[in-house]
Amino acid sequence: MGNSGGITLAQTGALVALPRPIPIALFFSSFVPGGTERQMIELSRRLDRRVFAVHLVCFHRCGAWQARAEEHAVSVTEFPITGFRRAHTFHQMRAFARWCRATDIALVHTLDIYANIFGLPAAATACVPVRIGNRREINPDKSLAMIALQRAAYAFAHRIVANSDAVATRLRHERVAHAAIDVIPNGIDVAAFAAPPRGRPLRRVITVANLRPEKAHEILIDAAASLVATNPGLEFHVVGDGPRLAELTALAAARGMGDRVRFFGHRDDVPALLRESDIFVLPSRSEAFPNGLIEAMAAGLPVVATAVGGIVELVRHGENGLLVRPGDSRDLANAIQQLVDDPRRAAALASHARRTIEARYSFERMVTAFERVYAKELRRRAPMALCPAARLAS
Repeated sequence: MGNSGGITLAQTGALVALPRPIPIALFFSSFVPGGTERQMIELSRRLDRRVFAVHLVCFHRCGAWQARAEEHAVSVTEFPITGFRRAHTFHQMRAFARWCRATDIALVHTLDIYANIFGLPAAATACVPVRIGNRREINPDKSLAMIALQRAAYAFAHRIVANSDAVATRLRHERVAHAAIDVIPNGIDVAAFAAPPRGRPLRRVITVANLRPEKAHEILIDAAASLVATNPGLEFHVVGDGPRLAELTALAAARGMGDRVRFFGHRDDVPALLRESDIFVLPSRSEAFPNGLIEAMAAGLPVVATAVGGIVELVRHGENGLLVRPGDSRDLANAIQQLVDDPRRAAALASHARRTIEARYSFERMVTAFERVYAKELRRRAPMALCPAARLAS
């Protein structure tokens, strides 16, 4: 691994002729599968190893994606905590600050709300030259106290990276300075996704998302219940794990959909599942920039999604997908029915969706954008911390 599409920091206008890679730390909560984890693991794996020595930090060294995350890391260090009201957490923050100083970390990038709250103030205490936070959700399922803590933690960051314009707007609403925000959309390995065969009836509807309240799976179950009466061949596949599994399984059974709605849990073979499907649906009430939707579009599926958050930056209604009102199962059912009734239109939407992802959302583009943010801040704030002998590119 090591080079994101051949891009080096010399090309980004930052540092060249570095005698050793720059030590940086990426702070995860854990490596349990999720949208943020997928994106940030790929970032950590694809950063140019000729330029960056990537150390991983986490609260809990666990999760199905742990091995993939750790494969190319210089080190992996755990600072376990069980909550922000415990004295032990502050001891761990001091331990993290000592680790940053001992490891000569030049840049800390915290990757989610918990890492932001913990890592940004601690990195500032350690006088880490460059501190970058993440924001990858609009209305997280968190308490007002947690959101307030994250907002306070942003004061210790030099940059906050949002993954959509909708998230950037939310940050400004929370009074984060516009000048401190960078927008870097999610990426995807487009080559991993192949379009399904054309010409078959559209029967299998799939959604891929963690089973959390904001994903509104109950709206899809309601829509499914209204569709099967006139479309006896339809089936619905729900891919993803989360706290609502038992609740949603019971709801499907109560609606008489136990044999039509299948719950697959977490799967690592999503590209294959998408290839075997005909329509992708995302009924979320809130979204920043959903990975599942990007993957479905890359896989050449016609998509139906709610017009919320960053979805409207991905889907243009009637061009590369269909948009529906959030919380409206009838609107969702009507859109699915339109695709079932008009396979030719569905195929045209799907082809346009694939082209959208190919043109705008590759991992290479995402990683290069992060490298440029890193380079800009390192050149501005830490030229001596990198290496006194390093030459600054003009």
